[in-house]
Amino acid sequence: MAGVAKTYRGRGGQVLRALDGLDMTVDSGGVHGLLGPNGSGKTTSIRILLGLVRPTAGDVRLLDRPVPDDLPRVIGEVGALVETPLFFPGFTGRRNLRLLAETAGVPAARVEECLELVDLRERADERFTGYSLGMKQRLGIAAALLKAPRLLVLDEPSNGLDPAGIRDVRELIRRLGSGGRTTVLLSSHLLPEIQQVCDSVTILARGRQVAAGPVSSVLDRAGTGDVRVAVPDPAAAAAVLQGAGFSVSPAPDGQILVHGAPAPGEITRVLAGHGHYVEELVRVTPDLESAFLAITGDRA
Repeated sequence: MAGVAKTYRGRGGQVLRALDGLDMTVDSGGVHGLLGPNGSGKTTSIRILLGLVRPTAGDVRLLDRPVPDDLPRVIGEVGALVETPLFFPGFTGRRNLRLLAETAGVPAARVEECLELVDLRERADERFTGYSLGMKQRLGIAAALLKAPRLLVLDEPSNGLDPAGIRDVRELIRRLGSGGRTTVLLSSHLLPEIQQVCDSVTILARGRQVAAGPVSSVLDRAGTGDVRVAVPDPAAAAAVLQGAGFSVSPAPDGQILVHGAPAPGEITRVLAGHGHYVEELVRVTPDLESAFLAITGDRA
């Protein structure tokens, strides 16, 4: 996507802007996260990508083909779970998938492969109506995998799940992304989900991209640069560091936090020069939540 905008006409003629010049690139392979709070434009982006909604402006390409013009040429290589999956409640999981496979011209053997992929083979002969929400989501993912897609799009697949269901879906997504053949685009507002599952991420706020890249790089870019220092006399050591030009604050555990330190070794040198010997020095690693807040600020 490049410069993609989407506006709607609201009540009283008010223009509502869902996307505002969105740029997003998803490289082949692995799991790419689309992260943002509710209302940031995630679902609109996915609907535009899949040809379900026309953009107001901008360029959209799916598997390197323009959308919507060439969508029929590539849609067979895309699987998607955008909303709660709909199946015949009185049919078993296996029968539901077989009906879909017959409609799509997919061999019956692929049904068994997909049931195995989503860990439902042992429960496949139970009726869909008796499935837990997590099992229903996994069956929906199995349906999206029937055509062995190059791209699998999942929009908030953990919504409404209990902790066990969330864990199962996350493990499944990790497995799918590590297989090498399928690229997974995962939309979520759950920071831990993106951090635990994704290789790369695009962060949205108010319809715009505010950060993108490998998860580790995004974390590094938004990192606090803090270093936690343990010394026998924190108050005296803090005074020494402040005198040397460091920005210092107390840590909750009685240690010292040094902010924006370019080289932790310099902290050790300064303290040792004044008779304070470091017992522990650890660079504080930010998590995705702190990175998200640092990147978006009040724009989310």
